[in-house]
Amino acid sequence: MSLLKTIDPAPAFEPKHALPAPERLISGSPAFKTWAQDSARNGTVNTGVWEATPGETHSIKGETFEFCHILEGVIELTEQGKAPVIYRAGDSFVMKPGYVGVWKTIETVRKIYVTVS
Repeated sequence: MSLLKTIDPAPAFEPKHALPAPERLISGSPAFKTWAQDSARNGTVNTGVWEATPGETHSIKGETFEFCHILEGVIELTEQGKAPVIYRAGDSFVMKPGYVGVWKTIETVRKIYVTVS
């Protein structure tokens, strides 16, 4: 087993499709696709590619740490009590455990993610 994993930004396999939980939806009709590509440490570390169509949802990380690298699209994140921040293709950011805010997808977004729970 190799300990090196390449994340494919345009995977050829079928993604998992999802919609936001009704209590998380703020506006629009966003739809999500997830191409999970690796899992480690009994499923507590996960990597892959995620895509969302335009809409606005509550983002609540709980105990999860998430690193994101935007491959395409535009989003606006507004941490509770803070000013909005825009991220575009090429940008990277981290949402730390306890993060609560609003995720607004302005243009369909595709990102590489790493989550640690």
